[in-house]
Amino acid sequence: MRSPLRLSIFVSLFAVAALTFAATAFADAPQFHSVTSSVNSDGALVVSFDERGLGNDTVDYTLTADAKAVYQCINKGNHHPQAENKETVNSTVSDNGSFEPKNGRVISSLSAGPPGAGDFSCPSGQRLTFVSVEYTNIVLTDTTNDVVANPPDVSGP
Repeated sequence: MRSPLRLSIFVSLFAVAALTFAATAFADAPQFHSVTSSVNSDGALVVSFDERGLGNDTVDYTLTADAKAVYQCINKGNHHPQAENKETVNSTVSDNGSFEPKNGRVISSLSAGPPGAGDFSCPSGQRLTFVSVEYTNIVLTDTTNDVVANPPDVSGP
């Protein structure tokens, strides 16, 4: 009778080990479930994401994108003069963050930009205003697990 009891214990221990391995394998299979990109009212790129299959340790993220912002001068009459006082600024923007997964999942967002006007300035009596921005080559990286997402290009505001 010892043999069937030992066999039963062995099968039970094997089943527990298999379930533990399966749970660990699932937790170590991170992937982005959804990633979206948008431009907020300030002209900043906002990338919202939902990554699943994470463990319980902190996850680090990096966001990068190429940005092209347009600035112009506006006169006291609230008009854009016909003169060539418009400037396009090209730059790379980035942000990073660290998040604690909840139940193996991170739902959050990162934002970056817009690039500043640089050396562009307006003549006396005019004010500098932000016109538009375009973000391309957007890359969101889970640097902890080496998982990459490429949200679509976006422009605005």
